[in-house]
Amino acid sequence: MIVSIKDTSKLFILSIMSCCAVFICTLFLNYQSDLIVIEELITPQTVDLYNALKSTSIVVCALSGGCLIITSVVMMIFYVKHYIDFHKKELGILKALGYTRMKTAIVFWKFGVSVFIGTVIGFIGAFAIMPLFYKVQNKDDIIPEVKLNFHPELLIFLVILPSIFFVMLAVFYAFLKLKTPVLSLIKDNYVCRYHEKHIKNKDNASFIESLKNTTVKSRKSLVFFVIFSSFCYSAMTQMSFSMKDLASDMIGIMMLIIGLTLAFVTMFLAITTVISANRKTIAMMRVFGYTPNDCRKAILGGYRLFSYIGFAIGTVYQYILLRVMVNIVFANFGNISKYEFNFKAMLISLMTFAVIYKVLIIFYSETVKRISLKEIMLE
Repeated sequence: MIVSIKDTSKLFILSIMSCCAVFICTLFLNYQSDLIVIEELITPQTVDLYNALKSTSIVVCALSGGCLIITSVVMMIFYVKHYIDFHKKELGILKALGYTRMKTAIVFWKFGVSVFIGTVIGFIGAFAIMPLFYKVQNKDDIIPEVKLNFHPELLIFLVILPSIFFVMLAVFYAFLKLKTPVLSLIKDNYVCRYHEKHIKNKDNASFIESLKNTTVKSRKSLVFFVIFSSFCYSAMTQMSFSMKDLASDMIGIMMLIIGLTLAFVTMFLAITTVISANRKTIAMMRVFGYTPNDCRKAILGGYRLFSYIGFAIGTVYQYILLRVMVNIVFANFGNISKYEFNFKAMLISLMTFAVIYKVLIIFYSETVKRISLKEIMLE
């Protein structure tokens, strides 16, 4: 059928996303389930810490896990839409040959395989690190030892049901998108991404600025991924600085790795998709004498503002999350001091983000140089 294993291999980003979500949720929910077992052994002196540890699991899973699940849903919809947009002719031919919408859409179940792979890896990875996590959570032996147990319900709710849900989501959304008439799918609807009047404009800077705005408007869904990428980098790097004092080095390193992984894979998705979708535009600009730097500014430059908006949102998010954790969840636990905003961590995160973002844009500018008009004409 039209959706091959090679096509679904491009969804590795979705696998990483679901892996991170399940890893976090499995780690904390399994710990909470085992924590409940020792409730009768908790003394009045340690009840505040016990309640704080239980609340922490709920808050982390609800905010971090919930955020990743919502993003995974958006990413699945994006991938299905992106695939259909780039395979309109093939899908139109299938419909013309008599394939029904449902028969064509059902093939998109393969998109859900990426989520299943990610959830399985995340679930296994969480149990691999769980013994060390349990020790770190009670490193001062304030509460009785929490023994590690396997809870089958977590496997059902974090691996099996999410995989089924994403398979159904991919099929359902594909079914909706394939409502397009056969002729609209088969014919080439490529539309030049800049208006003719801009070509006649002799002001090079004005043309590039106009094309930059048009590129962003034509790919609005990618704005979300640019914002989310910088959000992950901002929130996780800043939170990792505070974990040394508030929790442990292990949790800080874990959050940093997850944050950087999500930031880079989503930024990779956004940039490569933008370049791929504008290959014809880039080739034509090169023919008319525009430099690779001009092409980069016109195609990728419009997303810079959104990256810093995402960074600002991530800064606010991590501050509110840590404020809730420290000043509300651990309010009755005397050893934790009040959380104050870490300006030093914010400045370090901002400076490194600006450098990394610039390096990524320059790196992908090399891709722009390799796009030729001959290659486009032969497609």
